[in-house]
Amino acid sequence: MRAHRLLAAVATALLLATLLPTNASAQRRVESWQVSQGDVVTLTGNGYGHGRGMSQHGAVSAAEKGLDWREILGFYYPGTAWGQAPGRVRVLLTADTTRDVQVVSRPRISVRNLANGRTWLLPERRAVKWRLLPYGARTRVQFRRAKGVWRTWRTTSGEAQLSSRGGPLTLVLPGGRRASYRGVLRSAAAGPGKPRQTVNVVGLEAYLRGVVPREVPALWHTQAVSAQSVAARTYAAFERMQPAARHYDLCDTTQCQVYLGVDAEHPASDTAIKRTAGQVLTHGGKPAFTQFSASNGGWSVAGSMPYLVAQADPYDRAYRGWTQRLSRSAIQRHWPAIGELTTIEIHRRDGNGEWGGRVVEMVLVGSKGRATVHGETFRSYLGLRSSLFTVAVSARPVPQPAA
Repeated sequence: MRAHRLLAAVATALLLATLLPTNASAQRRVESWQVSQGDVVTLTGNGYGHGRGMSQHGAVSAAEKGLDWREILGFYYPGTAWGQAPGRVRVLLTADTTRDVQVVSRPRISVRNLANGRTWLLPERRAVKWRLLPYGARTRVQFRRAKGVWRTWRTTSGEAQLSSRGGPLTLVLPGGRRASYRGVLRSAAAGPGKPRQTVNVVGLEAYLRGVVPREVPALWHTQAVSAQSVAARTYAAFERMQPAARHYDLCDTTQCQVYLGVDAEHPASDTAIKRTAGQVLTHGGKPAFTQFSASNGGWSVAGSMPYLVAQADPYDRAYRGWTQRLSRSAIQRHWPAIGELTTIEIHRRDGNGEWGGRVVEMVLVGSKGRATVHGETFRSYLGLRSSLFTVAVSARPVPQPAA
């Protein structure tokens, strides 16, 4: 999901953790571990991800216990209502870092001038590739044959886009990689002095076909995949209301939702998408902010919206007891101003779940100073599965000489 949206949600959750009543003893009790040179810091935790909204592993377990997709979503997003979300979304294709939008030639490709709406059907001309190349304030439409250089077929004013009535377009990416997309491939100006970017304008239902099987296995229980379809559709509709930029609504990575176009599609997830066609969750008459993560560790986390609640999750039993071992230097590397790490302290947890809940605030004490760190920041910097963890420190075994 989008980075700035996550940061805002984390900040709000941290504020709520400060203001709302929680387990008072968990807030007051300081947990402390001394760390010396050569020690190993072992973190043991539950869950995978931020824990807000739907747990994907919890959803599949709930489905196996007999809940249908509507009941699953009702549990994870209490207080939401049902609605419809038609239309298209504009998705930034982050893998295309070239100046042009280059596609493999196929019959019935059209180019459209976005300034005046004029559209031309591209001639085949024995072309193997077509591309849109920015040329000042204009766009050059060029083709290339099997042996030869790029030739200009037409120059249009402003931005342009390619579409095909003959099927998905195959985008040529840096290094010769290829990826296929439904809808339109647009050469979009990111702003004055910024490089051009490739944007896929695609129907919301077709977009989901490239998202859902990347977020959960398509062959999971069909009710869980159906619940994921609604969550992903709603999330995209929410993002569309407040676009990430002038020229796109959301990206195609984990900062938003993972989207790989036609190459990700699977018949099983297609069926789940069709089963839930157009359905979204709403709050106040608008699409909800349906965050989700792999596993909440048994207790969901309060988010920035009233329907993102902290509650025990009887369905999620995944990612329990994971461990990650770190050297003292690995931690110091991210907070060099503290000097040599001497103490790890956890000052506040959210009061929900094992060990007193997720780490909200911790302090790293070193030879030159101390750093106050939010639990989610610590998780992000050190690549932990979640912020629901406890700490153990042990001396590194000294190798014994061979007998």
